[in-house]
Amino acid sequence: MGTTSSPSTLDPAASWDSSWELFRNIYQTLLSYPVGATTPQPDAAKSCEFSDDSNQVYRCELREGLTFSDGGTLDAKAVKHSIDRIRQINVNGGPAGLLGSLERVQAPSEREVVFHLNKPDATFPFVLATPAMSIVAPGAYPADALREDSAVVGSGPYTLRSYEEGEKAELVRNDRYEGSAERRNSAVTIRYFQDSGTMVKALRDERIDLTYRGLAAGDIIDLQGRTSEEEEIQLIDGTGTDINYLVFNPKDPWAGKKEVRQAIAQVVDRAAIAHKVYKDTVDPLYSMVPKGITGHTTGFFDDYGEPSVAKARQILTKAGISEPVPLTLWYTTDRYGSETALEFKELERQLEASKLFDITLESRPWKTYVEGYQKGDYPVFGRGWFPDFPDADNFIAPFVGKQNALGTPYEAKKITKDLLPSSRRESDRGNVLRQFEEAQQILADDARLLPLWQGRQYVAASRDISGAERALDPSTIMMMWELSRKTSW
Repeated sequence: MGTTSSPSTLDPAASWDSSWELFRNIYQTLLSYPVGATTPQPDAAKSCEFSDDSNQVYRCELREGLTFSDGGTLDAKAVKHSIDRIRQINVNGGPAGLLGSLERVQAPSEREVVFHLNKPDATFPFVLATPAMSIVAPGAYPADALREDSAVVGSGPYTLRSYEEGEKAELVRNDRYEGSAERRNSAVTIRYFQDSGTMVKALRDERIDLTYRGLAAGDIIDLQGRTSEEEEIQLIDGTGTDINYLVFNPKDPWAGKKEVRQAIAQVVDRAAIAHKVYKDTVDPLYSMVPKGITGHTTGFFDDYGEPSVAKARQILTKAGISEPVPLTLWYTTDRYGSETALEFKELERQLEASKLFDITLESRPWKTYVEGYQKGDYPVFGRGWFPDFPDADNFIAPFVGKQNALGTPYEAKKITKDLLPSSRRESDRGNVLRQFEEAQQILADDARLLPLWQGRQYVAASRDISGAERALDPSTIMMMWELSRKTSW
């Protein structure tokens, strides 16, 4: 398999949005998402449920006979250790932010784990199903520090035979695995590519069997235009839930001004970005919650309408700003696909053409890029988001509060103190539309986050691979055991 995203560390406690297709295969979580499911189902757990009416005590019973790949016992103490260390290490921008409602974890018996929450949270099972909550062996993963090497001791369907960052990960079947996954092969190799063109060439040269994420628009269009007689490749597409957006630093003298952010929101032409840069392989997005997720609205379109330089000028003039606003926009060179640089050049063109802004573009590779925005070095920077679970909560909660996935504090007290807590009391997620609609309106008014586009999912695979369409299920993250070759691997 080929992909363009390579994790810099294989410790689940380190990163909120690492390469989950790898983590899902080498680690195990209490709950996971079978194909087609919209709610988490037991995996390492035999069963899980809230044991009180207020959604504040969540109990899980583990399967019998669980072991790690090194033969060590996976018991309730191992689960407690895995969750506790995430909060103890507390990596900036890491998965600890997902555990804001967790008060403490208990392991009253060998197979029973009890999570006590400090407030009602019906989304907690969704959190436990994320790869960030992977169960690790206590003896191999320190309670107060990240594991620095690339070795892995997990209990997933596969074990990691070797890993070369930015190059490849070699996985082999884990015969000790006990869980819900059905494996159809004995080994998998995930290869990482810096650009889409090289990845597609590898597919055509039969050096990989399928691609997952990172296909450039030009390559998608090219593959769509090919006939079955020309090459033995199938292109499968479906609805995506990944989003792309801009983040404004509130400490910057210009990006920190609400009127500047609103003027940018008024000028940016999302449809032009989707068409010119991405060849209509993405869709314009007018909310942080994408289409297909319950609670989605179009707040930015409702507030700002079509792009208008005249309206943007009025906003700035009313704020006493008459000269072009100087801003530096940052993007990463190796994280979100080959078109990122073109996207930011188009943003620069649009903003400069308005004569209201003086734009400078800067870029860095992902590893140093993250360090920069976590330090608050960038006035405006681009990010992408691939959800941890399919609920509107996961498109709002990660970006607000003092500690969030961006490392950029965003108080938004109405959201964090009222709307999110209220929504989390509801087990029926269809009953929380009001809270999420109001939260999205607040985000549109503040314009601290500016949604740009929503992706579609594309998988290119050899024609003798069956099951590739499962990677497009919007409720799941790619799991290699669900694919099989019609011949052999």
